[in-house]
Amino acid sequence: METIAFKGVSFTYPGCERKALDNITLSMGDSDFIVLCGKSGCGKSTFLRQMKKNLIPYGRFEGEVTYKGTDVSELDKRTCASRIGFVQQNPDNQIVTDKVWHELAFGLESLGFANEVIRQRVAEMASFFGIQNWFRKDISELSGGQKQLLNLASVMVMQPEVLILDEPTAQLDPLAASEFLRAVKRVNLELGTLIIISEHRLEEAFPLADKVILMDSAKVVMYDETEKVAAFLANKDNPHDMYYGLPSIMRIYSELLKQDRDAFADKNACPLTIREGRLMMEEYMGSKQASDEETDSIEGGGIGRMKQDIRLKSEAVENTRGDLVIEMEDVWFRYSREGMDVLRGENLYIRRGEWFALMGGNGAGKSTTLKAICGNIKPYKGRIKVDGKDIRKASVKELFDHRLGMLPQNPQAVFTEINCEDELFEAFAGSKVKDEVQTEKVNEMLELLQLSHLRKSNPYDLSGGEQQRLALGKILLLEPTILLLDEPTKGLDPFFKRTLADIFKKLKENGTTILMVSHDIEFCAEYADRCALFFDGTAISTSTSKRFFAGNNFYTTAANRVVRKWFPQAVTCEEVVDLCAGLST
Repeated sequence: METIAFKGVSFTYPGCERKALDNITLSMGDSDFIVLCGKSGCGKSTFLRQMKKNLIPYGRFEGEVTYKGTDVSELDKRTCASRIGFVQQNPDNQIVTDKVWHELAFGLESLGFANEVIRQRVAEMASFFGIQNWFRKDISELSGGQKQLLNLASVMVMQPEVLILDEPTAQLDPLAASEFLRAVKRVNLELGTLIIISEHRLEEAFPLADKVILMDSAKVVMYDETEKVAAFLANKDNPHDMYYGLPSIMRIYSELLKQDRDAFADKNACPLTIREGRLMMEEYMGSKQASDEETDSIEGGGIGRMKQDIRLKSEAVENTRGDLVIEMEDVWFRYSREGMDVLRGENLYIRRGEWFALMGGNGAGKSTTLKAICGNIKPYKGRIKVDGKDIRKASVKELFDHRLGMLPQNPQAVFTEINCEDELFEAFAGSKVKDEVQTEKVNEMLELLQLSHLRKSNPYDLSGGEQQRLALGKILLLEPTILLLDEPTKGLDPFFKRTLADIFKKLKENGTTILMVSHDIEFCAEYADRCALFFDGTAISTSTSKRFFAGNNFYTTAANRVVRKWFPQAVTCEEVVDLCAGLST
């Protein structure tokens, strides 16, 4: 049965010539699990908001969006609030109370339900999502993953028939993101709720989906079963830009299929999960008759018949070059006198020209580390030196003289102007750079970040990924030699991540030091020089990215999990494919 339907829907934001949605027609049935994907700025968030009456953006609208045959814009407030649930990207943006139990009850109280009904539904939903252990906690005590799970439960307590989620895991660490997506799938399977979820993290979302909507340039390019969309993205002659966001096992399968179709002659479908990928590799490696000796540890000395000499980056990136540019020694910090220590004797050493990634769970202290390095907070114990200067004795001017730039987790924190172009020009405020040079640099940055067509748009009208790119551009125009980045890939599509990596590589080649806090395992594994896991208030397990990810079970890439039995040090899809190609020769 048709639950949500789009009929000839087009939408244009005020002051824009380009449509955000362009003649979209499709329908979504009961109990489907639908993943919405596409490049940043293609119209995903605009598409989702058309289904929730109080979130429909202002602009020129054409067509019709219906819920069970009724135009969404004509739904009464009660139906809209209770039957169509919406979970936003930032967990804090949706929370309205100070206690977990009150947040769960808030929606039902607003709808006027009797107390006994509220108590029953809240108890049931708290048990369903495993919230009972922190039911009476202050929301300020919760991690990002717990807050987002609370948002989900607070929506589901109203028993919606449709659940819309706009990149709900963007701010979550990998483990919290996995837990959240499993909870969403459980809602779909056990309650029959129609799920429509926008995600850039396709690694785990794709295997959960019944169908996938692929958007590009405001249009729906394809709406079909998951395997068919994956096959379309992996077109051997002309792969789609979103191909690089496919789950690792899909990409590995696609590349191996191109190399050796006979090895998969009896395989009917592309594997979707880690388990299916392991089974596929068992068959593939068996077909190559690869012995244990031939597939012995790469690190330990070779893989027999391989003719290609595949060397791990971990052997080339020990990073002993360069002076220390960031030094943290026995650093302790807490946000209040009565609070717990967030940094607990942290020690961190980063060299000039290094690209360093700091990973770990939500609330572990990663962002606090960046704030301490740039002087925004003052630790009560320990020493921090930036470019040889003790920051406790340095003024803000002295820190900027070291050309230290920081991209905060919330890109809106750096916005001050009414359009994107002026936002970038603001980076030159107070400088002596000539006007014509400023104009040239701003135009180059807009082009580099693929924002030229949005130069006159208000920064707050941009998508999450576009806001991230604009904020980064503003920081880069300051030409920092030390770049601190808090979740720089958040909200970015897989295609632009490759562009971002090229930007960072060029900065690194010119001597820029990059310290990046990130939950993006695949990005860190492929591009960072060194990685560390942040746990219990300090950075631990510091190693080259290849060795770091090869030694972990959960903080590692899907590609490594699939092939660890045969190639324990391979952590990217490209490495796996190259190693398998070596066996084929």
